[in-house]
Order: sequence, then structure tokens, then C-alpha cells
Amino acid sequence: MTTADLPGGGTPLNHEDCERLWRGWTPGEIARRLSGVRAHWYVAAGWALDLFRGGQTREHEDLEIGVPRGYFGEIAEALPGYEWDVVGAGKVWPYEQAGGYPDLHQTWLRDPGTGQYHLDVFREPHDGGIWVCRRDAGIRLPYEDLILWTETEDGVRIPYAIPEVVLLFKARDPRPKDEADFAGVLPSLDEERKARLAGWLDLVHPSHHWLASLAT
Repeated sequence: MTTADLPGGGTPLNHEDCERLWRGWTPGEIARRLSGVRAHWYVAAGWALDLFRGGQTREHEDLEIGVPRGYFGEIAEALPGYEWDVVGAGKVWPYEQAGGYPDLHQTWLRDPGTGQYHLDVFREPHDGGIWVCRRDAGIRLPYEDLILWTETEDGVRIPYAIPEVVLLFKARDPRPKDEADFAGVLPSLDEERKARLAGWLDLVHPSHHWLASLAT
């Protein structure tokens, strides 16, 4: 991403700002709020791996969900009373200014009363009912194959991304928590999931150090 791919202006945003402003919802809470949305949406990132493993294994600073970019409006309509900001390259813009820029996908929901953020929506590429990976457009999955489901104790169904997709995105520049997530979920991956992740890593991040673990 270059400056030519970004809108002008924008407010600088650093790690301390994020720690101060973020109060992420839980997957169960967002599933209740989006229960009437028909678009394919799913919990992403670290929370998705915890849902796959069947329980929370660490603290999560935020909550991220994915949605086909063309259907973001359904998510926004289901969450009235909030405002949306677009985030990227260490800056934040109002959605009205930056929502049309294809290289900016992170979209944060903000409570206008408190200024706190509760949700990060990834507006992802898609081709109709096919999810398209923004790291490599050759990686595609029908949403039926991308999304798994779990259920809360009170019967709320939560959609979440398959672990190999989550780990592919974590692999580019893994932080300590990403390394811990990979090590923690690896024993739960069957041979098919490991082989698929290894193939994607070979394509997007050749010689990645996770490949050795996936081969054993």
C-alpha cells in the first residue's frame, strides 16, 4: 500500500490509542446483534481460533468479523446508533471519506457517546458467493466452506472462519500471540486442514517457518 492508495488527511493512530479506546464485544454479543443479517459474515482472527478450540484461551483486545465487501451495508444497518471509521497505515478516517478505497478494509464501529470501539469489520473481496483472499486472489472458497458454526449455551449460533484461513493471515508477520495461537490450535487441525494451510503458505509465504510443524 502506497500513499497514492490512501485518502488524504486522516488522524494518526498508535498502539496506546487503541488500548485506550478499544472495548471489544464478545462473539456471542455480536451474533445476537446480527442475528437478522442474511449476508455471509463470520468471526475472524484470534477469537475464531478460540471458537474452533471450544473455549477462550487468552485475552482479546478487540473483536474482528469478516463480511463480503459489497454487503457491508447490511452490517451497518443492523447496528444503528453507531459511527464507522476506516483504519489503515496507522491512520483513521471517517467511513464517508475512506470507505470507497479498496486497499482499506478495516472498518471500526465507534460509540459516538464514549468514543470507544467495539467491533472491527473486515470488508473482504468476494466474487458473488465466493470468498476471495486479499493476500492472493487465486485462493478462493465458497462461503459454505469458509464458515464453521458454534452455539452459545443459550442457543445463539456464531459463525466463524476456518482455522487455516485465520492462520494464513496471521502468518505474514506473526507476533508472539500469533505464534502462540498457531502452536495452540495445531494439535486440533486434521491432516486436510494442515495440508491446505501448508499449500497456501507455500503460495503466499514460501519457506515460512510454520511449514515444518505442519509437515509433522
